Amino acid sequence: MPKLAMNRLAGHLASRPAGRWMRWEMRRFVARYKVNMAEAANPDLDSYNSFNDFFTRALKEGARPLAQADLVCPVDGAISQFGRIERDQIFQAKGHQYSTTALVGGDAALAAQFENGSFATIYLSPRDYHRIHMPCDGRLLRMIYVPGELFSVNPATARGVPGLFARNERVVCLFESAKGPFVLTLVGATIVGSMATVWHGVVNPPRRPAIEEWDYRDQQIVLKQGEEMGRFLLGSTVVMLFPGPALPFAPDWAPAKGVQLGEKMADWPQ
Repeated sequence: MPKLAMNRLAGHLASRPAGRWMRWEMRRFVARYKVNMAEAANPDLDSYNSFNDFFTRALKEGARPLAQADLVCPVDGAISQFGRIERDQIFQAKGHQYSTTALVGGDAALAAQFENGSFATIYLSPRDYHRIHMPCDGRLLRMIYVPGELFSVNPATARGVPGLFARNERVVCLFESAKGPFVLTLVGATIVGSMATVWHGVVNPPRRPAIEEWDYRDQQIVLKQGEEMGRFLLGSTVVMLFPGPALPFAPDWAPAKGVQLGEKMADWPQ
């Protein structure tokens, strides 16, 4: 499929001022995917200026209370996989692994910080809330844009496309926490119009032909646990990396389990 052309068209349509046809599409989208507008800060579909405004809608105050945990789930979605990074290998699906170095765009020194650490991959479906929040307090150090493919990232594709999350276009965000560095990666996909962060705004488009990096180590950009850090304009997946020793994840976590922003993800190892 002409995935880049499809993305450009989707991004163009989603950003256009909402008319009668687009408002009909929003209502159809809500019905098809069973979107819970009762928890939106603004439940009135007719008041959104574009499909993007609707898709990146805010939640009402108190809709996602934060658990008492060192690390909380940063998004609404479904767990794809999680667990220990085996040396530098991340488990994607049965028969498929990929390296931390590939995920972060080839920076071996950065990837080495997460050797034998932990990872968590969460898939956001069309029905989900599409803002990404902080799993813990963190100071922003770097952001890396990595060009790539635009494969779908649904569970079936994750089982069928080797190295999927290290092949798709992505935005890698490196933070420093009280317990060391961690990475939060926004992975693009088919029909993902763009990805944005709160400190930069829209990162893509433009879709660049080469890796591009922004260094924030001389700035004090600090985000608190639960604070918004970015958003998908049409949805995708987040991949998180944490240094060793391995994290004790919440006992109820399991692949394919639905999760919500603010739920307990893990505590730092003692």
